[in-house]
Amino acid sequence: MQDGPAAGSLHRLPSYHPAVPTARFLPRLALVAFLAFTLGACARKESAIAQAPDSLRAEDLVFTSVTPDSLALVVAAAGGKVTLVNVWASWCEPCRQEFPELVRLARTYEDEGLKVVFVSADFTEDLPNARKFLAAQGVDWPTWYKKGSDQAFIDALSPRWTGALPGTFIYDAQGKLRDSWEGKATYAKMENSVRPVLSLPPVTQVETDTTSKESRS
Repeated sequence: MQDGPAAGSLHRLPSYHPAVPTARFLPRLALVAFLAFTLGACARKESAIAQAPDSLRAEDLVFTSVTPDSLALVVAAAGGKVTLVNVWASWCEPCRQEFPELVRLARTYEDEGLKVVFVSADFTEDLPNARKFLAAQGVDWPTWYKKGSDQAFIDALSPRWTGALPGTFIYDAQGKLRDSWEGKATYAKMENSVRPVLSLPPVTQVETDTTSKESRS
């Protein structure tokens, strides 16, 4: 359900379920085989992720469905010290506005162990638009799109999530949810949320402002 051009959300019913344990997500052989292929592609692109490609074709993207049952496995397979999951949609204007900052965050902290997992909540008919948007943003690592029940997907990430887009979730190396928020975030918010989980000191406001100005110059 889309609440006007400036906001979005997944369809959902009220939920007060307890946190879902990791054991709920049992790996499937087919998914494991695919992830082995995907992670191989990630390794081959590891040196390229630090800099956006000059040109990236939408048809070349690794853009695959993920279900609520396999989401935890995807997070674990990312293999980062910290994994940031961002749920977005091509029709969600706040998602589009913050997206370049998320890509910058991924490139800035890749060497520190940060992995960013983008999960599109686009409807099937909008997936081509999502793929084009990812290519335009220079996202040259594997990304995902939601498949399955909205409610199950919400519960798989956090029962406290209302389904509002964008939704961002930060996991540590053990797969524990360390932080989450709804709505568009500033780069400073993103950076100061991942740094403690990476065992890095927070960035001061002056340093953050300087970095932001340099990125725009």
